Amino acid sequence: MLFAVFLPVLLAIFIPYLSKWKEKIHTGYFVLLAPLAVFIYFIPNVGNDFTPIIQSYSWIPSLNIALDFYLDGLSLLFVLLISGIGTLVTLYSIFYLHTSERLGQFYVYLLLFMTAMFGVVLSDNVFVLYGFWELTSISSFLLIGYWNFKERSRYGALKSMLITVFGGLSMLGGFILLTSITETTSIQEMILQTDIILSSEYFGLILALILLGAFTKSAQFPFHIWLPDAMEAPTPVSAYLHSATMVKAGIFLVARFTPIFSGNEWFFVIVSGIGIITLIWGGSYMAIRQTDLKGILAFSTISQLGMIMAMLGFGTKLAIFAAVFHILNHATFKGSLFMIAGIVDHETGTRDIRKLGGLVTLMPISATLAFFATFSMAGLPLPFLNGFYSKEMFFDASLELQHHSMWISQVLSQAIPYLAVFGSIFTFVYSMYLVFGTFMGEKKLDQLPVKPHEAPIGLLLSPIILVIGVIVIGLFPNIVNSSFLAHTAEAIYGEPFDKKIQYWHGWITPLYMSLVVVGGGAVLALFRRNWSSIYSFLPGKLSFNKVYDFLVDQSEKTSAKITNSYMNGSIGRYMALILVAILGCTFTVMIITDGFAWDTTNLAPITIQEVLIAIAMAIAAVSTIFTRNKIGAILILASSGMGLHYYLLSTVHLT
Repeated sequence: MLFAVFLPVLLAIFIPYLSKWKEKIHTGYFVLLAPLAVFIYFIPNVGNDFTPIIQSYSWIPSLNIALDFYLDGLSLLFVLLISGIGTLVTLYSIFYLHTSERLGQFYVYLLLFMTAMFGVVLSDNVFVLYGFWELTSISSFLLIGYWNFKERSRYGALKSMLITVFGGLSMLGGFILLTSITETTSIQEMILQTDIILSSEYFGLILALILLGAFTKSAQFPFHIWLPDAMEAPTPVSAYLHSATMVKAGIFLVARFTPIFSGNEWFFVIVSGIGIITLIWGGSYMAIRQTDLKGILAFSTISQLGMIMAMLGFGTKLAIFAAVFHILNHATFKGSLFMIAGIVDHETGTRDIRKLGGLVTLMPISATLAFFATFSMAGLPLPFLNGFYSKEMFFDASLELQHHSMWISQVLSQAIPYLAVFGSIFTFVYSMYLVFGTFMGEKKLDQLPVKPHEAPIGLLLSPIILVIGVIVIGLFPNIVNSSFLAHTAEAIYGEPFDKKIQYWHGWITPLYMSLVVVGGGAVLALFRRNWSSIYSFLPGKLSFNKVYDFLVDQSEKTSAKITNSYMNGSIGRYMALILVAILGCTFTVMIITDGFAWDTTNLAPITIQEVLIAIAMAIAAVSTIFTRNKIGAILILASSGMGLHYYLLSTVHLT
């Protein structure tokens, strides 16, 4: 597994040389080999007889840090998504990015990101995981800011990095506390000490710090604000980072630590509560008011991530399976939708849905793919749409919540089924708004920069494969269930999952909930223009963007004031500050370690001669400061040095 993890970054070393031939052969064809090779390497592990694998490589034994790679059902699912979607995204980018672009830089960043994601999902050592985690933040910063000549790209890249790195540092604090409690850096060994962790006085702090890292990475409320601005990245980046990889890293982290945290009721309250809020906020409030195709998809991603996070918070056997099933389903339909949005932009010159419409006759293949993917995202109850299965499981799991002792847990348990339906109704609305607003209705060719036409097969191939995945999983869900989804759920929940996925369960409550979603969503979608004016009464910036901008602005101003206060060109001041800092640190350490409690019993006796020499040296050193004559200062300082020389070489000390 070591070679598989680092294969992309090893290939990245040669990309600057390979990109020199980009006029003859697109650099992406070379890059395509890395994720494809990793996918082929791991695919044999799919099957009923899969057992976890661990490989360890010594790295820093003094700190108990090793490159421990652990492959179980959870990491296998993510590795296949990262490599599989990575292969399709790279193929898509070959036809999306022109050779005039800085292809060498783009693919180096992409390969670096692949290695980082492989490391995150395979690492068993918490500190190695943290290192790869921050590498995803850095590489995604480079990818989002790839078009750095655009101010919005630079803003979005910096925003994503600041928020996710802040969460990463918080997560590191949680890891340090976990390590100090369990005396191990292995996640699997920590799971074996769950009782010790849950009973620790630091458990609440550990839970908060690690969840903070997960929420920032997976764009959960209120840290979701970085994801819409990250849409300034090229479409291949959006399709990769925001459907199957970076935004799922936080989901992975919560899933990996669920065996430890799920035994605490606050885990349910925080994770499911934040997840439901994110689902509703991303769906009902923000997604529907967007006019940019990628903006709609960005907020829909936030909404879907909230749904997955909520199911992990439920912690039941069915909810865990529904969560991992929806992780797979979301990667298929959302990855294809991002690619189709890029195709529409590529072929029409705009992503503004107000200028689009009627493209179904001009781009029939793209429209067909969009309908399948969007209907799956909406949870339309059709047997060939994979999204319906996991959405119905979500409803079913929301009805199982009970046996909570805290009043806030009881209230949340009763409210979640209603909130799930409410959020899903608006998921249906923005899904219909997206696909019908783009491909149906009246043509507006006079508002388009270029005359639209169907995309070439190279651009269509990747979304076609993903939509085929949507349909195949919908028609044969138990194939993926028995082959690796059941193993994924078992890795999280700890018990085998042997329930079969069925389309028809009879007239049960989850089906009625789905029908309410479809019926209510259809009515709201049909009359959207009649009620969407309500948004004009709501603040358009009702988000935490203003808080973020204020904090960044104040940080810059404060740091500038502090810097200007001491960076005034005076070398004397610089030296004084350095000495004060050194002395301050030294005295602090001595106070903490009781360093002033000297034991003089074993020291050699101090003679009067040594005392006089020490006083003379001190007087000489102080006199040097006040002497204006440089020659005199040198001579006085030399006398201090002679005193030290005499002291060290005296016969008393030589003996």
